[in-house]
Amino acid sequence: MNSVEIRELTKDYGTRRVVDHLTFDVLPGRVTGFLGPNGAGKSTTMRLLLGLDRITAGSATIGGRRFTDLRAPLRQVGALLDPQAARGGRTARDHLLVLAVSNGIPASRVEAVLEQSGMASAARRRIKTFSLGMRQRLGIAAALLGDPGVLLLDEPTNGLDPEGIIWIRELMRGLAAEGRTVLVSSHLMAETASFVDHLVVLGRGRLLADTSMAEFIDARSTPRARLRTSDAAGLRDALAREGFLLEPAGDGLWTVDGIPAEAVGILAARAGVPMLELSDERASLEQAYLDLTSDRAEFTSPAA
Repeated sequence: MNSVEIRELTKDYGTRRVVDHLTFDVLPGRVTGFLGPNGAGKSTTMRLLLGLDRITAGSATIGGRRFTDLRAPLRQVGALLDPQAARGGRTARDHLLVLAVSNGIPASRVEAVLEQSGMASAARRRIKTFSLGMRQRLGIAAALLGDPGVLLLDEPTNGLDPEGIIWIRELMRGLAAEGRTVLVSSHLMAETASFVDHLVVLGRGRLLADTSMAEFIDARSTPRARLRTSDAAGLRDALAREGFLLEPAGDGLWTVDGIPAEAVGILAARAGVPMLELSDERASLEQAYLDLTSDRAEFTSPAA
């Protein structure tokens, strides 16, 4: 099984604890967002998982095995941590060929991932001439090279243009739909909300949340209905009898706090009030995230 298992994972740098007894799983078949303020320990956790740093205590395994014990790592795990790490003097194709040869991956995969990442036309260009977005695409191509069952992507949309962001979003969804395990670290909340199924949230090295995105938002949202009706007076009376207040929201819209849209619809039907529009107004991922992590950020600015 291609799951990622983190158990009591701890990392100290001298007297500073960066990762503090983390325990969570990243499961196949869904895109898991890995969120947290700067300094929360996200990148360190990924480095520990990939054997790039020494674990102080606990364990980080993939399918029950440490990354350093995998027989063909790139065939099982693809990672994007630092797209700037590729040697600038090499061409994109040569960079991928070196990785393929050293990991026993067929050269045909190089051409496949160059096409998949949109880098085929730049395959013979030297990496030092690439923009940030092109380096990012090359890094993603390298992560896909071994056709792995597990993908670990740190800020994959960084430097990408709108077309590139749509491409990586669809790519991650597609990989998860194939039954692969996808863990994505990102600071872009609105973009993360468009492709993530599950969330793991850290704060100062500790686990703050491990839940589905819907449950994460609902737990930090007050029920609120947004509606449009041709009989506002009738609906106001019906809601007032139940202790709720209908408030104007502009442009013919109304809102009701403390009650979900479904319950408003039932009350309106009983009172014979026609509803032209009715929906739940939920907090955004960004609002829910800030609500949870506002006191867990290592670096903060004064309020404007």
